[in-house]
This record gives sequence, C-alpha cells and structure tokens, in this order.
Amino acid sequence: MSNDKVAHWKELLKRRLASSKKDEITEEEKKEEETALFTKYYTEWRGGEKRDSSYKDIPRFYYRLPAEDEVLLQKLREESRAVFLQRKSRELLDNEELQSLWFLLDKHQVPPMAGEEAMINYDSFLKVGEKAGAKCKQFFTARVYAKLLNSDPYGRISIMQFFNYVMRKVWLHQTRIGLSLYDVAGQGYLRESDLENYILELIPTLPQLDGLEKSFYSFYVCTAVRKFFFFLDPLRTGKIKIQDILACSFLDDLLELRDEELSKESQESNWFSAPSALRVYGQYLNLDKDHNGMLSKEELSRYGTGTLTDVFLDRVYQECLTYDGEMDYKTYLDFVLALENRKEPAALQYIFKLLDMENKGYLNVFALNYFFRAIQEQMKLHGQEPVSFQDVKDEIFDMVKPKDPYKITLQDLVTSSQGDTVSSILIDLNGFWTYENREVLVANDNDSSADLDDT
Repeated sequence: MSNDKVAHWKELLKRRLASSKKDEITEEEKKEEETALFTKYYTEWRGGEKRDSSYKDIPRFYYRLPAEDEVLLQKLREESRAVFLQRKSRELLDNEELQSLWFLLDKHQVPPMAGEEAMINYDSFLKVGEKAGAKCKQFFTARVYAKLLNSDPYGRISIMQFFNYVMRKVWLHQTRIGLSLYDVAGQGYLRESDLENYILELIPTLPQLDGLEKSFYSFYVCTAVRKFFFFLDPLRTGKIKIQDILACSFLDDLLELRDEELSKESQESNWFSAPSALRVYGQYLNLDKDHNGMLSKEELSRYGTGTLTDVFLDRVYQECLTYDGEMDYKTYLDFVLALENRKEPAALQYIFKLLDMENKGYLNVFALNYFFRAIQEQMKLHGQEPVSFQDVKDEIFDMVKPKDPYKITLQDLVTSSQGDTVSSILIDLNGFWTYENREVLVANDNDSSADLDDT
C-alpha cells in the first residue's frame, strides 16, 4: 500500500472520530436542554417557584384511628370527644331559655290572630331574633321564616309553628349528642351493643316501662334493638348511622313512652311498649313446647293462624341463622317483624330472599308455581277445591306489572305496592283465603256498618 493511500485513510479516520465526538457532545447538550425546559414548564404549571411548597398549606383531613394496643391514644380520643360533646350540649337552648323565647314571641305577636293562632311578621321576627341571644341566632333566618310561611294574607307565620320548629331542632341535637355518647368508635354509627346500652339506660326514664321486671330487661332491649337493625341495617353490617336513627320515627315511638297518660290503643300499636314486647315474647314462649329456649320448624309452624306452608318454613330454616336447626329469639324477632310489616321494603326484602330459591334476583313462573303448589295442597287437606295456578299467576303479574313480563324483581314488588298481597298469596293459606274472598269480606264489612248506622 502506497504512502498516499495510508495518509488518505488516516485523514478519513480522524474525520470520523471528530464527527462522533461532536455527536456525543450534541447529545449531552440536548439532554441538558431537555431537563432545563422540563423544569421551566413544570415550575410554570405549578404556579411559579414560590408556590412549590403549597402542599404544606393544605389542612390535615385524615386522622388514623388508634390501634387496639394504643391505650393512651384511645383514652385521649375518648376524652376529647366527651369534651366536644359537652361543649355542643352547652350550645343548646335549655328549658329556661326556651321559656324566655316563648315570652318574647308572644310579646311581639302581630294582630289579627288567624283563628286561634298568634301570628308574627318578618320585622317583629327579626326583632325577637336580636333580643333572644346568640344561641337563637341560627333560627331567625329568612330561610326558616320562608319555610314556615303558609297562606297568611299578611305574610305572617304562626308563633306556635315556629316555636315547635325550634323545639324539634333542639330535641334532635340533644338526641344526637345523647346517641353519640354511646358511639364507642366515634365514626357516626352505633353497633348493636352500643344501641343496647343506650336503650338499657333509657328504660328508667320511660314511665310506661315502670311495670317491667328487671329480669325481663334483657329481652326487652333485644326486642327494641331488633326493630332498629331490621329496618335500618338491610345489608346486615352490624351497625347503623346515627343520622338514620334520627331520621326514622322509631326513636319518636320509643320516647313516646315518656307520656304517663299514653292510651291503650297507642301502646298496643307501639312495638316498644311493654304490652307489645310482652306479647311478642309470650308468643315465643308459647311456641317453644319443649322449653329449650329455641324454636324448631315444627314449633314455628304454629305461628299466627298456623297456616304458613311447609315449603316457606323450609326456606326460613335454610336461609336464616339457626343453631342445630333451631331458631333463637333474635332470629324469631326478624321473622315476626317481616311478617307483621309486609308492606315495608325491608320486610319484602326478607321475604323475597326466601322466595328467590335460586338466588337469581327475580321470581319466575317456576318459583311462583313451587310456592303456590303448597297452598293448593293445604286447600285439599281442608277439603277445599284447589284454585288453578294459571289464574293466580295471571293475577299476580297483573297486580305487579313488572318491567319484564316474565320476571318479578324485588323492586317491582316495592314499586307496585302489592308486595304484601303477593307474599301472602304464596306463603300463607289464610292470606290467600283473605285475598280470594276479599269482595265477600268487603261486602260483610259494609253490611255491618249499615247495621250499626240503623241502630
């Protein structure tokens, strides 16, 4: 190889090396430039360099609950909650302050009266608010006034209605604070044991329960608590929101027992009254023929009129909690609440779960036929001519009017307001007989009413 060629190759190699070094430097510069641009745009997006630490200004919104072994933290949390609830309680109007508010309202009434109702206009309403004090400020707003405004020609509201509104609000807050004292977890709900403690300590304050023997207290508490959990805990989580307890009428029914002059009719219709609790527990004892404190399927079959079908009772013992095939008092209470309140969605949910054998979420013709066949068999035993299932099936679908013409869902039963009738037709011979003879029964009622009018 000549010297010229060697020199030429050396020159080419030098250029190639120089070119690769230049590319490496350019790549590094590109990376530096890319990093600089990213930093610049990210800083601008976050609002500038001065706001990079803005996360420190966000208030803390999550506090971890103390673990079981953190005894000191648990105690601190309990004490702080107790102090907080006491402070909230002091912010409420007491009896003297409520009485003073009534006198102020009465003093500022604006004539003329609406029948026997004393009225007040908006200007006087605001004057009373100024004189009533800081605790009453929340009640003297335009929104509250507008809420209570009816058809008064002078644009006034009833003093009594307003005062009852204030009383109701104060009572709700007092009750919420009282229930919150039993909220051991401090999460806004009560467990079964929490509600049991609340009702147990409430018994001595209810004059209508004075006659109860202390040995019956545990059964009474179980009976009362069960109604709350059956209707307010449909998913069976074992806890109920305090808000839900306040929103329903059960607490009103329970506290109605403070009235020493409560009528006999009111007591009989109130699940929480002593006569009602004794009735339910007495029925349980009467059904328990072997006196073992539990109910077998055979013992439960005598419930009510004794006309519940064996097929339905089989489903009860398949789905509900039992102990060696027998039912305890708590499970019995759920059973009673469901059958005595068949119009309620929670009761229909209980019964629907039993009727939905295959857990499909709907009832088809097969399911209806399966349960009604037991009704037909009972009719034969009583010497009656069985009714055609096809006729009953058509009537059920006509009553419910389901979205799907071949399936009946729980929502269909609730929406149709015929769930109680449908369930009675399928599970209880007496319920079916009542439905089948409804026209005769109505006619008899009308005849009885006419006879009373004549006398």
